[in-house]
Amino acid sequence: MGAFSTGVGSTDMAIGMAKGEAWFKVPGALRFELKGKLREHVSGKDVILHIIGKIGVDGALYKSMEFGGEWLKNLTMDDRLCIANMAIEAGAKNGIFEVDDITIDYAKGCTSKEFRIYTPDKDAHYERVFEINLDSIDHTVAFPHLPENTKERSQWGEVKIDQVVIGSCTNGRLSDMEVADKILKDKKIAKNTRCIIIPATQNIYLECINRGYLETFIKAGAVVSTPTCGPCLGGYMGILAANEKCVATTNRNFVGRMGYTTSEVYLASPEVAAASAVKGMLCAPIDVM
Repeated sequence: MGAFSTGVGSTDMAIGMAKGEAWFKVPGALRFELKGKLREHVSGKDVILHIIGKIGVDGALYKSMEFGGEWLKNLTMDDRLCIANMAIEAGAKNGIFEVDDITIDYAKGCTSKEFRIYTPDKDAHYERVFEINLDSIDHTVAFPHLPENTKERSQWGEVKIDQVVIGSCTNGRLSDMEVADKILKDKKIAKNTRCIIIPATQNIYLECINRGYLETFIKAGAVVSTPTCGPCLGGYMGILAANEKCVATTNRNFVGRMGYTTSEVYLASPEVAAASAVKGMLCAPIDVM
């Protein structure tokens, strides 16, 4: 949205509410120049996993990850929101996108208030500049136990899974539910594989009902939850048992993140997650469609 956004702890939140101020260092900036267009069934989740695999979980430590370039137009708002969300997994203080016509149209659909557009200074200094060729990015999955442990499709091998989670703050948007619907339509979740689908908000949940997505999910054998962080942080609903493996569209896959310390979480896009649920093993959409 072209706005600085970052996570804070409860103490910072309380002081911010009381004082209307928060304490930050001004982060240095890393520039990610986007070029090309994503392949079919490849999405923003693949892009950010590709970048984290490239620079590491501390590659942007307390930096601002700035995304832009003439090919930004090829990323949807949902792609951008997913990428900005996971910038923290590279150690960044924030992820921020240049504002373009797509951003403005989206913002106008969310508010009737006037908003101000901020742009990078023409002489802005970047500590590093990365060129990201979108058309060269394949389905990318972060293997246990770090988001930087990424592998493209040709490197996956055979990984049998016990559970799939589609949802969370990274990939619980309506477009993600639409992807899951297309892949799961008239198919069944693999035997001995659990699939949990979690729309991010009540409005998205309701729209899933209106569009018939929930019928698709339930007929396929998936469990649909009301909006929750639940399994992502090992809270409830989909907690992994010893040695179980889960393909998830969540944002972290640390040791014990989703349950037992010997369980494994594979971070993936909704496209890969839905396909893996049908196959019962880690796979790409082309393998089931």
